[in-house]
Amino acid sequence: MKKKFSTIIIGAGFGGLNAAIKLGKKNQEVLLIDKTNHHLFQPLLYQVATAGLSPADIATPVREILKKYPSITIIMDEVLDISKEEKKLSLKSLHTLEFDNLIVATGARHSYFGNDQWEQYAPGLKSLDDALRIRENVLKSFEKSELESDQQRIEALTTFVIIGAGPTGVEMAGAIAEIATKTLAKNFSNIDPKTSKIYLIEGGDRVLSTFHPTLSEKSKKDLESLGVIVKLNSFVKDINENGVLVGEDFIPTKNIVWAAGNKANPILNSLDIELDRMQRAIVQNDCSIKGHPDIYVIGDAACFQDGERTLPGLAPVAAQQGKYVATIISKRLPKGKRNPFHYMDKGSMATIGKSKAILEFGKIRITGFIAWCAWCLVHLLFLVLFRNRVFIFFDWVYSYLTEQRGARLIKNGPSNRNID
Repeated sequence: MKKKFSTIIIGAGFGGLNAAIKLGKKNQEVLLIDKTNHHLFQPLLYQVATAGLSPADIATPVREILKKYPSITIIMDEVLDISKEEKKLSLKSLHTLEFDNLIVATGARHSYFGNDQWEQYAPGLKSLDDALRIRENVLKSFEKSELESDQQRIEALTTFVIIGAGPTGVEMAGAIAEIATKTLAKNFSNIDPKTSKIYLIEGGDRVLSTFHPTLSEKSKKDLESLGVIVKLNSFVKDINENGVLVGEDFIPTKNIVWAAGNKANPILNSLDIELDRMQRAIVQNDCSIKGHPDIYVIGDAACFQDGERTLPGLAPVAAQQGKYVATIISKRLPKGKRNPFHYMDKGSMATIGKSKAILEFGKIRITGFIAWCAWCLVHLLFLVLFRNRVFIFFDWVYSYLTEQRGARLIKNGPSNRNID
């Protein structure tokens, strides 16, 4: 492999992938580095975690996506250090690479706000491993409950706590509620899954706080109609193997999902630049870092100020930034001739459950079945390969008609671990 590349992209998420495709179309030399061999469609990751979809439905091999661009080299590796002055990268494989242009699109991980010991009990949802771990926990809890005779143990196993009422938390809460009340309702002899308790914990005064208050209130009512217990203005004080301490109330549970905060990849620390409170790189209006116009940070790794607002960590933001930066590189635009990046907001949406969703575009606000259909259509169109679109479409149709979930497999069998 070469030691120097015109452009190196770190990360094959929405930002990195869109930058690579645009540069590949221009026959520009690119090296794409990612720790995995697949592009993950994160907006549907919660459906893997709740047995609605299989991992292969939302993960596509990067080499398959980029195979028609011969100017792109792909390696599966991890970047450990970035030397911005020497324009060098140090890799986990011990290779050292040089670059002319660098795009850092490393995304984000969940943040426990200094309480990293909570992660072992409350996994976040950012990778396939996270999703499969949560799916196993949920399904195994019902299986373990079937073996129990102690009511307190059964209640702890069939109580689910989701911390954080952003889109991920709301979608997870709604999906778990549907599993308990519909999918598994008649599957067990000794327990009644419909008696499960699902808590959604939020420190703010409403769910989905980035949406208009009327949509937040509608979402809360939809969740409650599914049986979700929504606790607002509530803060987690402790998490342990027995449950969650929320304010002064302790909730015994064996199932906790963390959806309360994110932080950027720690590789940004090696750039020695100013970071925000989420450890994102504070970038300039062309997505470059201060003093280095040929090093760009995009997507969830970037803190970008667009007018009066800081852009959210959404797939469309990352995708648009990736294309924008690729245009600068392909046209070799110097710093003084770059138009500032402006995000074209095409609206926001979130789903709560079957036929329940919200959509906001400017002053247009839609709820219910129409919003849910729009949510399904948009997510299908965003998928990279036609194969994934077809498979997911038929999975959704099947699930809609039967209220069943086709990925309810438990990979690891019974363990000897005490469930107390």
